[in-house]
Amino acid sequence: MTEPVLQVKDLKVNFNTYAGTVQAIRDVSFDLQPGETLSIVGESGSGKSVTTKTLMGLNAENADIPDTSELLFKGQNLLDLKEKDWENIRGDQIAMVFQDPMTSLDPTMKIGRQIAEPIIKHQKLSKEAANKRALELMEGVGIPNAKEHFNDYPHQWSGGMRQRAVIAIALAADPEVLIADEPTTALDVTIQAQILKMMKQQQERLHSSIIFITHDLGVVAGVADRVAVMYAGKIVEIGTVDEIFFNPKHPYTWGLLDSMPTTDTAQGSLQAIPGTPPDLLQPPKGDAFAERNQFALDVDYESQPPFFKVSNTHYAATWLLDERAPMVTPPEKIQRRWARWQAMQGQEAH
Repeated sequence: MTEPVLQVKDLKVNFNTYAGTVQAIRDVSFDLQPGETLSIVGESGSGKSVTTKTLMGLNAENADIPDTSELLFKGQNLLDLKEKDWENIRGDQIAMVFQDPMTSLDPTMKIGRQIAEPIIKHQKLSKEAANKRALELMEGVGIPNAKEHFNDYPHQWSGGMRQRAVIAIALAADPEVLIADEPTTALDVTIQAQILKMMKQQQERLHSSIIFITHDLGVVAGVADRVAVMYAGKIVEIGTVDEIFFNPKHPYTWGLLDSMPTTDTAQGSLQAIPGTPPDLLQPPKGDAFAERNQFALDVDYESQPPFFKVSNTHYAATWLLDERAPMVTPPEKIQRRWARWQAMQGQEAH
């Protein structure tokens, strides 16, 4: 296996507030391979955005990261960097597409100039050469009549067009790692599909790696190579996209998939996960999902489960995988997914 471009090791992020210390990220570890798309999924508040902002050095001033945490980018621990060093990496080697393009773009600056600025800063090109490259990027992300709209302001564009501009800015310096935080949330499905296709094409051209943050599992299926499922500041399951979609092992992943509509979903049959995530001012002693888990065991309330190995690429943190645990039948929809996947595997074998 090739050397990971990014390694996250035992990441903890605490926020000091008037109410106390919020343990937002609790011992998160994962790696990112060159050219890979890793999707991080989970409900709002699970820690997805805090993780990615940490990767960009953009956490709030009240954030505290213990010395035991490591963010290794090509062997260098990003957590050791000063802000001046971050400025040389952020937007150049690691770039981010934020969720809301209207707050990401400067409303007082022409869009073409906003795309050209990181090119001038990081690639040291002249203004004329940077503008030419910016125009190429605008065309590359699917902005029609780009030359005519080069001097437009953000308020003159639709949401989908602004999101394309934000992606063009993120791609301006040909980053090795692109972080996309809910980049298509506010867009209709047609524009969403166009932008996801365009991001994939740009990734293939640059052989860059993508961390894709979303709560929409339907989006994940079309873009990800691997999926990490987050809950209450921890990764609870990680595996290839097929392993997570067709052979999930954590009850929280079952719940996420069971609440996702499919073509054979009967009217009124969607299942919501009961309850709410725990208060991370005082995280539970055991498994954070225990209170919402209909399959919870006594041990779930006393001890946090370790990761159990399902395959060389698939791990899940649930006591249900312990050899001493009782047999539990996944929800019917999960069983149907598994049966379909096995049938597909059998057809491919022949």
